[in-house]
Amino acid sequence: MTNQLIIETPRLLMRPMVTADWSLFHRLETDSSVQKYVSDLKDNSSIKQRFESRLPLWSKTGSQWLCLIITEKSSSKPIGITGFYPEWEPCRQAEVGFMLLPDYQNKGFGKESLLALARYAFEECRFHKLKATVTEGNDACCQLLKNIGFQQEARLRDNYRIAGQWQNDLVFGLLHHEFDR
Repeated sequence: MTNQLIIETPRLLMRPMVTADWSLFHRLETDSSVQKYVSDLKDNSSIKQRFESRLPLWSKTGSQWLCLIITEKSSSKPIGITGFYPEWEPCRQAEVGFMLLPDYQNKGFGKESLLALARYAFEECRFHKLKATVTEGNDACCQLLKNIGFQQEARLRDNYRIAGQWQNDLVFGLLHHEFDR
């Protein structure tokens, strides 16, 4: 896989993250409303390390995130990131995730980008299953996943800590043959 990857939808362009995308990544990682169900806010050094770990060339058999910048076509503005972490061996699975800037949430961009990402993962990369882990209480994300066809497969109790409080995680899955293209 190369950095020439472009995924296009009616309203969006998605392409691999590059060094020039630091500002967007930093905004997403430091916005408390974006991070509410993701993690505690991190210091700049930790954010920079996460950013740099997502820059190298991606491979579906590798062990790093495919991190795509979501750009709104009409404004040419970067509005978020999406991608997946491959677990190719032994079962051809990948964990998906996305974050959008607050002004672009609840406008269908999450669904549009995730549908295109799933299509790429299943049809181009030949993954068998996509997974998503969502902090319980993130109802909008849970509903979005269900609308795409993901099914809740598990509820992991006290699985993660955010703001010093234990959180339950909900695990969703979507199989290739279930995906409605």
